[in-house]
Amino acid sequence: MGSLTPNEKQLPVVDFTKLEMKPGSNSWSSTCNQVKKSLENHGCFVALYNKISPQLHKSIFQSADELFDLPIQTKLLNRNEKSYHGYVGQSTVIPLHEGLGIDYATTLQGAQTFTNRMWPNGGNHSFCETSLSFAKTVAELEQIVVRMLFDSYGLLEKHVDSHIDSTTYLLRYLKYRAPETGESNMGMPSHTDKSFISILYQNDVSGLEVKTRDREWIHVDFPPSSFVVMAGDACQAWSNDRVHSASHKVTLDENGKATRYTIALFSFQSKPVEAPKELVDDDEHPLKYKPFVHADLITFFKTDRGRQSQDILTDFCGV
Repeated sequence: MGSLTPNEKQLPVVDFTKLEMKPGSNSWSSTCNQVKKSLENHGCFVALYNKISPQLHKSIFQSADELFDLPIQTKLLNRNEKSYHGYVGQSTVIPLHEGLGIDYATTLQGAQTFTNRMWPNGGNHSFCETSLSFAKTVAELEQIVVRMLFDSYGLLEKHVDSHIDSTTYLLRYLKYRAPETGESNMGMPSHTDKSFISILYQNDVSGLEVKTRDREWIHVDFPPSSFVVMAGDACQAWSNDRVHSASHKVTLDENGKATRYTIALFSFQSKPVEAPKELVDDDEHPLKYKPFVHADLITFFKTDRGRQSQDILTDFCGV
């Protein structure tokens, strides 16, 4: 059997649709192993997860249309003291990209605060309800992935509850317009996420590419009812370099005419990020990173040194 060409390589696919949600069951244990291997070897995987109803699927992209149709003066009101949590757009470096963020997106207050800022004259109930429902549903998937990752390292009982209790979620609506004639088709340059876990959901316009641990780029296809689950830099630090935070980028079809929407949920830790002692030893896995405040990693990334870094975790918090 011949080797695959780069265009034929694909991310691992993990099926959560038939999962018995009981740690210790056969399906749980086998899926834990898939999650661990995927995050260690690729830094990400395609998750089959059928909890987004056809109506919610339709509504979330209608909400994206409504949001990005707002005047730029309104979108600029999406400010946040945390870097890359608010409005991003109108950039000469990444002119095809525009994004807005709902912080604390799984809470009614977080969703309402954002909605009332974008629609100050009476709000937008359907947008608020859709965003909150979507964020809560995807957060359930994130917590399953986290429980499985912790379980695969023998850390479920001791560590996972405090981790989940300290998790906050950022929901970002991301838009990539089609390039005009003669314009670069780069939607977003190569980067790693600063989150713990990122989960991406898109419309039918592709463009995501992921660089695996063996430094090959994979074009990612989203099957129906699927997400891409990615480990962020904070997860790599927590795992003491077992998990890989994958570089990824968005490249749009130069001949395409359609807008690409991605709805992304990012998880962050409100407590310090540090490797559990169970993942540290003197031989194969000496401690790589000092404990750090998660928000400080994002702040560091915005500095000149952070943006130019080729190894942001080592430069920010390396031992």
